[in-house]
Amino acid sequence: MSDAQADEATELHKNAMQDVIAVDSDDNKEGMVNRLDAHTGDGIRHRAFTCLVFNEEGQLLLAQRAPNKRLWDTYWDGTVASHPVEGQSQEDATKERLEDELGITPDQYSDLRVTDKFEYKRYYGNSGLEWEVCAVLKVTLEDTTLNPDEEEIAGMLWVDYEHLNDHPKWYRQLRLCPWFEIAMRRDFD
Repeated sequence: MSDAQADEATELHKNAMQDVIAVDSDDNKEGMVNRLDAHTGDGIRHRAFTCLVFNEEGQLLLAQRAPNKRLWDTYWDGTVASHPVEGQSQEDATKERLEDELGITPDQYSDLRVTDKFEYKRYYGNSGLEWEVCAVLKVTLEDTTLNPDEEEIAGMLWVDYEHLNDHPKWYRQLRLCPWFEIAMRRDFD
């Protein structure tokens, strides 16, 4: 990446200069790659996660991605998604994102766990793509106090998970993130 590209990338998003973990289709580490490089051109397959946050009534918290996101801006996610850094477990990366994005601390839950993993590749117009081996994590909040970071989260909505799962086209107006659409269709109990 040239200096000019690096400057432009940094202006586009504060995370553009970070590295992500390149992986094979079985999620074995192949090295570190620049996050922007992993999400542009033909992309580079890398490790990611999405976490589905539930309340004790079985409702799922959907979080709308902030409008400043380079990919899938203003789309609805269920609930946070990101990339672990080198040496970080999926659980630790998720704990960090839950706290950074929504103000959810570990004392609000006790059951964070990986429930599934899948590979997918999706393009977002001409802006870039996601090509990820994505772990799905699930957590149930015992305390639903939230403090969202507006740089990350534009909106929040608690939905009945079973209703959403049984009638996804009724929620089409929400424009769901592709990784979340895949995660919610899979059996992760």
